[in-house]
Amino acid sequence: MNNLNIFKEKLRKSGLRPTRQRLKICEVLFSPEKTFHFTINDLTKIIQEKLSEKISLATVYNTVHAFKKKGYLKEISINSDKSYFDTNVTEHHHFFDEDTSELIDCSSDDIDSINVKKNITGKKIKSVEVLIKVASDNQNQN
Repeated sequence: MNNLNIFKEKLRKSGLRPTRQRLKICEVLFSPEKTFHFTINDLTKIIQEKLSEKISLATVYNTVHAFKKKGYLKEISINSDKSYFDTNVTEHHHFFDEDTSELIDCSSDDIDSINVKKNITGKKIKSVEVLIKVASDNQNQN
């Protein structure tokens, strides 16, 4: 199955019609050999730069959220008004560089086993993923 057919299938499974613009979004999200992190605004800029395609922010937003709902993308909330999306949907940890606003994968090998001592009654823990926020150490600069 070629990429175009794969993209059409992902869109249909996500409840979206495979329009030209949505296929362009798929091309950016699912063609790279390497997974990556992005915000909705980042993705809109990447599509414009790489594909010389202007797609409305609403179309990008709705498509990304449909893919997230279907499990093709993972959302990482940094704070109440900033979210990143990840094309790597496996369970893994992240560093967030507050100086550069960059989200960076962190291997599970770099973090010891996490022991959760309390759970919410009637709930089962599905996964534990750590977000480590880092920033420059300005205390050493005089």
